[in-house]
Amino acid sequence: MKQQVFVIHGGNAFDTYEEYLSYLQAKEVNLESLQYSDWKHSLQETLGDSYEVIAPRMPNSNNAKYLEWKIYFEKFIPLLQENVIVIGHSLGGIFLAKYFSEEACPTSIRAVFLVAAPFSTASQHPLADFVLSTDLHLLQEQGSEVFLYHSTDDAVVPYSNVEEYVQHLPEAKLRTLEGRNHINQPEFPELVKDIQSVTSESN
Repeated sequence: MKQQVFVIHGGNAFDTYEEYLSYLQAKEVNLESLQYSDWKHSLQETLGDSYEVIAPRMPNSNNAKYLEWKIYFEKFIPLLQENVIVIGHSLGGIFLAKYFSEEACPTSIRAVFLVAAPFSTASQHPLADFVLSTDLHLLQEQGSEVFLYHSTDDAVVPYSNVEEYVQHLPEAKLRTLEGRNHINQPEFPELVKDIQSVTSESN
């Protein structure tokens, strides 16, 4: 049986609709960006045939709402095999952290990988939709192993966010990267190595 790897991409979330409209008005676009692909697109090929990478497009990623993502994500849970690996990049990372710290998953999770994930609480952003409880023990308990990846020069989600995760997930494995910004490169060898290590240990 193939090892399932479930990946949730990033996105944008805004406190108000007006902020979202301002973002759209200010956003610059070009044709090259439409053709760009990062490590999430090549992960299946990189890992090989013994893995099954599932990477759905989450709803309204440019103006994401937690409840909408939760409803859509839960449609996939009956399709997940035991010992699934879950990966969240950026907003996808805080989504997984929030979901698995609040909800019991009926499927066992082999490992959780949070990549360049923001750490946001209600006290920091009272109007934000993707906010975490400071109690993440259920995430650690369900995730078996939790890996955190962050680059010190991340201009989108500052490195201080992963330091917050480390405080609340003391058993997590931190991978500090240099010069990788928001980790959107075509290849992500550190992640691939850790996935292979986790799966080989349990076989």
